[in-house]
Amino acid sequence: MFVPDQSNCGELSLLLGNCEAAKSWQMVYLYTVLYITGFGAAGIRPCVSSFGADQFDEKSKDYKTHLDRFFNFFYLSVTLGAIIAFTLVVYVQMELGWGMAFGTLAMAMGISNALFFAGTPLYRHRLPGGSPLTRVAQVLVASFRKRNAAFTSSEFIGLYEVPGLKSAINGSRKIPHSDDFIWLDKAALQLKEDGLEPSPWKLCTVTQVEEVKILIRLIPIPACTVMLSLVLTEYLTLSVQQAYTLNTHIQHLKLPVTCMPVFPGLSIFLILSLYYSVFVPITRRITGNPHGASQLQRVGIGLAVSIISVAWAGLFENYRRHYAIQHGFEFNFLTQMPDLTAYWLLIQYCLIGVAEVFCIVGLLEFLYEEAPDAMKSIGSAYAALAGGLGCFAATILNNIVKAATRDSDGKSWLSQNINTGRFDCLYWLLTLLSFLNFCVFLWSAHRYKYR
Repeated sequence: MFVPDQSNCGELSLLLGNCEAAKSWQMVYLYTVLYITGFGAAGIRPCVSSFGADQFDEKSKDYKTHLDRFFNFFYLSVTLGAIIAFTLVVYVQMELGWGMAFGTLAMAMGISNALFFAGTPLYRHRLPGGSPLTRVAQVLVASFRKRNAAFTSSEFIGLYEVPGLKSAINGSRKIPHSDDFIWLDKAALQLKEDGLEPSPWKLCTVTQVEEVKILIRLIPIPACTVMLSLVLTEYLTLSVQQAYTLNTHIQHLKLPVTCMPVFPGLSIFLILSLYYSVFVPITRRITGNPHGASQLQRVGIGLAVSIISVAWAGLFENYRRHYAIQHGFEFNFLTQMPDLTAYWLLIQYCLIGVAEVFCIVGLLEFLYEEAPDAMKSIGSAYAALAGGLGCFAATILNNIVKAATRDSDGKSWLSQNINTGRFDCLYWLLTLLSFLNFCVFLWSAHRYKYR
């Protein structure tokens, strides 16, 4: 009832787009469910990593080590979930259908929620500091209202801050004043007309203003990881199309093409398992950092490896396309070429897995430590937002490429026939964009000052 008739919708029909189209109300239902799922994920992803990191005592001498290991373990858990999704869930879907696959996931989520709430008495809770978005809005509104006020006027008393050692925000230490973004200081500009009990929409504390400044300073770093998310999104579609033309057999075992994206997850799992025994000791000797590399260095390593990954993808796709043409497969793009194995794709998959480990884990730890005390979840939300923007950016880029490269016959770089299309050119374009993005990151990281 909720899905189109799939009785005559085999793999070939699906690839050629000959399956029965969904009705309008079915699409509305699908998008409603997807957006509800996205809404739930938006509540979980920024908060779960921050909440987990809150369990460690900042005063402990091993705090940094515990925090570093937690974020690695956290991403290891996320990767394990992705591996199960691309293997076990795919198997359930192929054998028992989509309904059973989604039902299995719903039951797993229910068990997960039950376990989470069962542990509530054991958790360490950070004091709630109120809505961070409200405090940001108050600073912006107050600074706009006093945009014409001068720091040298006779009405100027000073920059407002509550007395004592604690700030006015629960769970937050006082943050000293900085000289960046002077226009935001207008929000803390205390004038005689403000009175004794001014509204927070007219006068904010220095700490509150500095919170907003920190959030602004952080933006360039996660923004530079949008490109990595874009590349990952392209891999999930382009690499699967490549795999349809290649031999996916391991001796007598044939792997489903839909399982190919599991290999980045496996490489992430392996690298995270070896991270402390191999990478940290080697890089510690080079950098002198007890953790092997700083957070921004790890993000930079990840972005650099992603460039190598997408460059290799371009090289292999160029070879695969010429091989298909030379061996008579140019217009037979749904037939696997028996002598060209799909496991050449593992190189780009493993490289992008390495990039994820360094970039995403380093980014999560960086944002958690650098975000204001009462805004830790906002810092983690930056990473999730960058991931989402990468998916949107991939769609926009593909639409631009299709429109710009379409010829009179309707063919483009992203033609349905991968052997007449030019996926390799798209990979080269991604390589160029990734390199430019890496240069921007180096400039942003060089300017950034750790708190």
